[in-house]
Amino acid sequence: MQSDWGFSALIQVEKRDILFDTGADGRILLSNMKNLKVNPKEIEDVFISHPHWDHTGGLSSFLKVNNKVKLWIPSYLPEAKNARKIIEVKKPTKLYEGIYSTGKLDGIEQSLCVETEKGIVTIVGCSHPRMEHILQVASQFGKVYGIIGGLHGTSPESLKELDLICPTHCTQYKLQIRSLYPEKYIEGGAGKIIEI
Repeated sequence: MQSDWGFSALIQVEKRDILFDTGADGRILLSNMKNLKVNPKEIEDVFISHPHWDHTGGLSSFLKVNNKVKLWIPSYLPEAKNARKIIEVKKPTKLYEGIYSTGKLDGIEQSLCVETEKGIVTIVGCSHPRMEHILQVASQFGKVYGIIGGLHGTSPESLKELDLICPTHCTQYKLQIRSLYPEKYIEGGAGKIIEI
C-alpha cells in the first residue's frame, strides 16, 4: 500500500461499494485498489466530499477505468465530466436505503452517513464545516455512532458523544483525541479495514 497526502475510502454496504473521495493521485489510488483486490469496474458510486485536489486528484484516472458510475458531488467539478451520471447534492439526501448525504454544509463539504446496527457512521473528507454542524445534520438519519475521516481542526471535546473515532488525513489534534478517547479511537491509514 502507498500512502499520500489526500483521502480516499471504499465504503462497502451490503452489496453496494461506494468510493468516497479519490485521493490526490490516480496512479496511487488504482495501485492501492489492485493491492486490495478491489476491481474499480465493479464500483457503481463515487462520492466526493469537497472539490479540493487532495480529494479529487484521482478522479480523472478512475473515470478512465470506469465512467459508468453515479458521481455524487457537492458542487461543479471539471474532473467529473466523463461520469455517466452526475448528481449535485445541496441538501440532506437519501442516496439509497440506509445511505445518506448531509448535503453541502457551510458552502463547501458533504459527508456520507451510513446506517449500521450500532447507529450512523459518518465518513468525512476534511470536516471543514464545524463538527457540531456535521453531527447535527447526520443525527437526522439516526443516532450517530462514529466518525471516520479527516477531522481538520475539530475540537476533541466535540467528539465526546461518539463511540467510534477514526481520525485520518488532515486531523490536527490526533494525539489529543487518542489520549482523550483511547477506548473509542481507531488508527486509520492506507489499507486500514474497519468492520462495523
